[in-house]
Amino acid sequence: MRVLIAEDSGPSRLVLEKTLLRWGYDVVSCRDGEQAWEELGKRDAPQLAILDWMMPGYSGPEICKMVRQRAREPYTYILLLTSRSEREDLIEGLESGADDYITKPFDQNELNVRLRTGLRILDLQAELVQAREALREQAMRDALTGLWNRRSILEYLEKEQARARRERAPVALILLDLDHFKLVNDQHGHLVGDEVLREAARRLSGSVRPYDGVGRYGGEEFLVVLPGCDAGCLGGRAEGVRQAFSDTPFNVGGKSLHVTASLGGTLYFPDDDISTSELIRTADDALYGAKSAGRNRCMLRQAAAVTLPLPDPVESAAR
Repeated sequence: MRVLIAEDSGPSRLVLEKTLLRWGYDVVSCRDGEQAWEELGKRDAPQLAILDWMMPGYSGPEICKMVRQRAREPYTYILLLTSRSEREDLIEGLESGADDYITKPFDQNELNVRLRTGLRILDLQAELVQAREALREQAMRDALTGLWNRRSILEYLEKEQARARRERAPVALILLDLDHFKLVNDQHGHLVGDEVLREAARRLSGSVRPYDGVGRYGGEEFLVVLPGCDAGCLGGRAEGVRQAFSDTPFNVGGKSLHVTASLGGTLYFPDDDISTSELIRTADDALYGAKSAGRNRCMLRQAAAVTLPLPDPVESAAR
């Protein structure tokens, strides 16, 4: 564990540094408050800090306040080192954001115990953050496929529409539906159907760019958001996804299944006054057209209010 120490007295700083090194800590040593604040602002800043109360630049309590106001993760556990022993002074130090204090000249055993307490607090805090992130991930992900769930992919689409307006760039949207998926469940069972959905999610994720958004929209439908993707890009991506499904059988549950998908795509342009729901409705209309035309094909359609046309032809089908 790395520990930052900030002490303007050279001899005291040296004693503290040697003590911590002997206990196995990695030490970042600072001679004043400004240097300490600079070190604590770095991305890999130590999570344990021992700050002298009185220092040039910033005092220990001032640094505590600034660290707490920044409220950055991971948490920084701060121990104030002070020669003050009055009750009011100690309360002031703790109210500034310090987690603990130790008086000078410090007792090595007491310092060791207080540092171990800090380590336990940091471990507990790390576990809480990990649990919180796991819950957040669960709330954002579809349990079966691991893709973003419906709410998350729609939120991503709304954010990309807002960014498109700021950056004057288009956003493409693809709505995908597995063809005759009900027959898979009826003929092979729901467990095989679940495996098909998982494999579909894997192929879909592998067919788009790393920064594209992919989510399970519902049932056997998937939604893909393609930031900065123009009409030519949309047609190419949609056809690439279609081929990723149709060209190679799905090997699931000991069976080789020929699974295809129909896709409907549309574009959002920065000048278009089109809501997220209208954009999805347009993609859904295109998807319905692809299914009506025979399935296993891509169809692109533009919303009524778009300012730029999609390219011709607007349909690509399996040859």
